[in-house]
Amino acid sequence: MTNHTPTLVGTRTSRLAQTQTAYVIRCLQALCSKNGFGHTFQTETFVTKGDTFLATPLSQIGGKGLFVSELEDALLAGKIALAVHSVKDMPAELPAGLTIGCIPVREDARDVLITKGGRPLPQLPEEAIVGTSSLRRAAQLRRQFPRWRIVPLRGNVDTRLHKLETAGMDAIVLAAAGLHRLGWHERITAYLDPMVCVPAGGQGALAIECREDDADILALLALFEHPPTRRAVLAERAFLQAMQGGCHAPIGAYAVVQGDDSLALTGAVGDVTDGVVLRHTVYGDDPLALAEALQTWMIQYGASFWQRQGI
Repeated sequence: MTNHTPTLVGTRTSRLAQTQTAYVIRCLQALCSKNGFGHTFQTETFVTKGDTFLATPLSQIGGKGLFVSELEDALLAGKIALAVHSVKDMPAELPAGLTIGCIPVREDARDVLITKGGRPLPQLPEEAIVGTSSLRRAAQLRRQFPRWRIVPLRGNVDTRLHKLETAGMDAIVLAAAGLHRLGWHERITAYLDPMVCVPAGGQGALAIECREDDADILALLALFEHPPTRRAVLAERAFLQAMQGGCHAPIGAYAVVQGDDSLALTGAVGDVTDGVVLRHTVYGDDPLALAEALQTWMIQYGASFWQRQGI
């Protein structure tokens, strides 16, 4: 039997957030039809703190959950039943009463370079002006391209693409997943090797958050779950938590599920002041044990330096 009251799905107001949410709703609606769940869905949009202070680098705003807190408050208040997030925007710890009910199959986790006029990477000036407000990207790019001038760049994907054309930059760095989901593949100049520019933990993955006592929604979301992505994301998020770093710290984490269901977890910790980047990969079956082993290696080789940078 169909529930004639729409099930409300929370999302941010950006084009990418609404595109991602529309994709999730299409998939959930198909699963409902196939499996006898009586839901129809309707979006409810929210402006988050991270969307409001667009002139300030995220690392300077402070606090965690800059792009999710307003949606989580609405979930806890019963105003919405689901919230769609990019995993990389989510703090390591969720509010009591909420859970990640589903992590669907991941999009491409890599970072990409978009150059002005589509100029190939080898043709960029040695002192190219490259836009990103990610400390993680900045630290790793400075290591690889020490003469590049990294400048702040905030805004939604379409805003950043516009600034590339108007704000005197030679290139910008974005996540491949957002461009793919928006259908803007042709804007990508080059994909950055994830072993050279290690992605943000959870990059390319979506998380559907709900109340942990909502059994009906949890049963539906279980049908949309992709276990290999969940395992990879669990390892990445556990490493971030062990390093006490959120998505705005100069820390990368990237896990790959291998054929036998084991994991390769790569971490990178960068110093934004002098271009030092520590990078290491660990292998094993237990996501949490891998994260702990990687954190132990990082601390042993001096990775605590990032915590002295006032981030």
